[in-house]
Amino acid sequence: MTDSLKTDQDVKEHRYRWLVLVVLTIVYTFNFIDRQILVILQEPIKAELSLSDAQLGLLTGFSFALIYVCAGIPIAWLADRSNRRNIIAGSLALWSGMTALSGMVGSYSQLVLARLGVGLGEAGGSPPAHSMISDYFPPEKRGTALSFYTAGIYLGILFGFAGGGYIAETFGWRNAFFIVGIPGLFFALIVLILVREPLRGRWDLGQTVKKSSLKTTMSTLKQRRSFWWIAFGCSMTSFVAYGNGNFYPSYLMRSHGFSVAEVGFALGLVSGVAGAIGTFMGGFLADRWGRNDKRWYVWIPIIGNCLAVIPMAYAILSDDATLLLLVLFPANILNSLYLGPSIAMCQSLVSPAMRAMASAVLFFILNMIGLGLGPVIVGLLSDSFVGIFGDNNLRYAMMCALLMGLSGTACFVMAARHLLPDLQKQSG
Repeated sequence: MTDSLKTDQDVKEHRYRWLVLVVLTIVYTFNFIDRQILVILQEPIKAELSLSDAQLGLLTGFSFALIYVCAGIPIAWLADRSNRRNIIAGSLALWSGMTALSGMVGSYSQLVLARLGVGLGEAGGSPPAHSMISDYFPPEKRGTALSFYTAGIYLGILFGFAGGGYIAETFGWRNAFFIVGIPGLFFALIVLILVREPLRGRWDLGQTVKKSSLKTTMSTLKQRRSFWWIAFGCSMTSFVAYGNGNFYPSYLMRSHGFSVAEVGFALGLVSGVAGAIGTFMGGFLADRWGRNDKRWYVWIPIIGNCLAVIPMAYAILSDDATLLLLVLFPANILNSLYLGPSIAMCQSLVSPAMRAMASAVLFFILNMIGLGLGPVIVGLLSDSFVGIFGDNNLRYAMMCALLMGLSGTACFVMAARHLLPDLQKQSG
């Protein structure tokens, strides 16, 4: 009777943790819908507000990333001490409301301010969610769970691109902001109703779960050299993803004659579906192959990045739009293998009371370099290449970003060298 009751409880707990994971993944999907909707709308916005590519890069990259990463640290500090569920729900309501307000702007400066508000809200999304998931799922399933959650990035890209492109072409870019922003306000209530705050550190037997100061957390991270190599590996991989990804809609419209709706549908499928597949595969394979050797958590990003370079270069240089999109699909799968295993390993390198802060530091580096600098550098290169390459200026700016991103693979190689000793420090 006791065994039967225990089994029933285990089944209920298993189902509930997956329900929570699905809810948090939907929140992350809203995160990237609201973030990426601007990318698909940037050409009509550019035309109405008379913007340059550099201004677009600042708008979709640096201005958003600056507030996102600066707010992420104090919010993560709070998440390591208080109710993480409430922080996530409040953050979702804030960034959704600011997305809706983006449709009411009358100038570039007003749009920048609205996007700063979106960045402030989204800073409170991932660090507490990573910490919660690590308390819901045991270490041997953490890579799969965090990759499932991270797939929300690409689901957001799918719906943001496909839905945003159609809405913009049918109802205008301002209404697109309203339509994607308002539902998030209601889903914040669902988070409060369905999600319970988990016991902190429940899977980390033998480790004392107590509040950790920022100084202590940073001191611990300083001793984990693999953490920093993983962080910079992620940042340079995302440098390519954000730098080129944020300009792919403009590239297809300018160089291949796509409409806004056509770009949204094509890139929604290619980037969204492929990215979701690759992200989940990365974590699943890391958990499976990393049972006996944890270095698979960084070897998988190395393999994915190396195999993605040639098809990505072809997608940038090809004049055949159909073949370009076909090649871009497997390239995006390979280039998205890195994030799930990287987040999972960074969570394993610190104690339970430091996990939200560790994620915030990881995302600070990733977003400041990848999201902050990627689109800006591509935009600046594109503007400067006009006199050299003419109408192909954006194409060669994107090619430069791809080559710069190769340094991320070298960072993952360095992480592999230090990972096992760092894990021994944590377990010890």
